[in-house]
Amino acid sequence: MMTVVMSGDALLQFIGGLQDQQQFRQLNWTGSFADYLNIVDQNPKVTRNAFQRIYDMVISYGTEEFIDAKKRLIVYRFFSDSSFDADDAIFGLEIPLMRLVNFFQSAAQGYGTEKRVLLLHGPVGSAKSTIVRRIKRGLELYSRSPEGALYSFSWYMGDIAELEAGRVNDTDWEPSPMNEEPLCLVPQDLRPAFLERLNKGRSDDNRVQIKGNLCPVSRYNYHELMRRYDGDWNKMIRHVRVRRLLFSEQDRIGIGTFQPKDEKNQDSTELTGDINYRKIAVYGSDSDRVRLALMASLTLPIVALSSLSRCSSLMLPSCMICWALHKSIKLNRRSLPRLILMRSSLVIPMSQSIGVSKITSLWRR
Repeated sequence: MMTVVMSGDALLQFIGGLQDQQQFRQLNWTGSFADYLNIVDQNPKVTRNAFQRIYDMVISYGTEEFIDAKKRLIVYRFFSDSSFDADDAIFGLEIPLMRLVNFFQSAAQGYGTEKRVLLLHGPVGSAKSTIVRRIKRGLELYSRSPEGALYSFSWYMGDIAELEAGRVNDTDWEPSPMNEEPLCLVPQDLRPAFLERLNKGRSDDNRVQIKGNLCPVSRYNYHELMRRYDGDWNKMIRHVRVRRLLFSEQDRIGIGTFQPKDEKNQDSTELTGDINYRKIAVYGSDSDRVRLALMASLTLPIVALSSLSRCSSLMLPSCMICWALHKSIKLNRRSLPRLILMRSSLVIPMSQSIGVSKITSLWRR
């Protein structure tokens, strides 16, 4: 059998022939704010919010209906379509998926569900993560299609003469960090008149809405340019370049994945310190007298105890309580409404002053 060896130049030409430069130019389109207004006038759907975009994406793949046990069920082909991520295709979850799509439809129409957090709850293996992965992947593909096109903008903070002379590089443009809708650049007090003129003669389904404000970075650039041009908005808008936006989970554009953890959660460890893991190997994990490292000297908990009159409960290590008893400190309803002893998980309502003997007897139990 004869083996054909291709040279490096031939392989490069082969790769170049597979590329679609016309599609690349469409996906990386840039233009002025006036050019974007022309796009909005021809296709108002480019200004849709996130819920409207997701709902339209699901509906664009088609639906079919069938009767099961005298119930009319709708199958949304988006979740089982094999044109993308065939391994994540979902079958047999018609009712949960109907409830999910109804949530997006209600939020798209502004019925109030857009203000809520959507929680997918179910047992292991019920396709919760698969549904999320499919929606994320679908949004990436939908943003690359003409029907799902959306836009954002970039700033140029240099001299306008350089821009008009064509001496500005792409690296000189500063993308909006939050990828806002370009229509947010229209001033708040001018939006009603602007929308009335833009939506004149349009049906309710094709009316454009402007919701939201600029992010702090864009707002700073906006005010800086307005001061530079003495409040002339038409001169300020020349420093804005509208660009096509493509969703990408990998690049953290439009889609973000994070772990459900709040780093600023307020708990007792900010007062008492967290576990000293270096001491576990010496004393073991069950010795709560030494595994809790105080953040500062022992004077800090006493100051904290006197200022926690509004706390409903507090976790205190045994070393702090013993030191408080040694100093004959009274813990009453005014200074600490409820005390939780970590050693025995005992809850002591502070309905009255508790003496040293009472706490000591409870502690020894």
